[in-house]
Amino acid sequence: MNRIEIYTSRYCPYCIAAKKLLLQRGMRFTEIDVSSDSMGRANMETRAKGRMTVPQIFIGSIHVGGYDDLRQLEQTGRLDDLLAGEGVPASAQQEPRA
Repeated sequence: MNRIEIYTSRYCPYCIAAKKLLLQRGMRFTEIDVSSDSMGRANMETRAKGRMTVPQIFIGSIHVGGYDDLRQLEQTGRLDDLLAGEGVPASAQQEPRA
């Protein structure tokens, strides 16, 4: 199973929703709280190709995007494939939204 990393901030409702979705599916993840971590935020922005909002979610080397992107993968059944390392979903191949 691919490693999951999620960049968050303390009071972000989308961060809470993303973590809840992952936990409900029994997935382990590494949370990186960038609330007061300027170096962590800079790293997130670099990895997310300029996206500055949280959450930013990575599965393996794939930048999934935010909560809406994660939810779409889950609803279409493509999240399991990505977690298993069985290819890159079409939405993860697209350029990140601004």
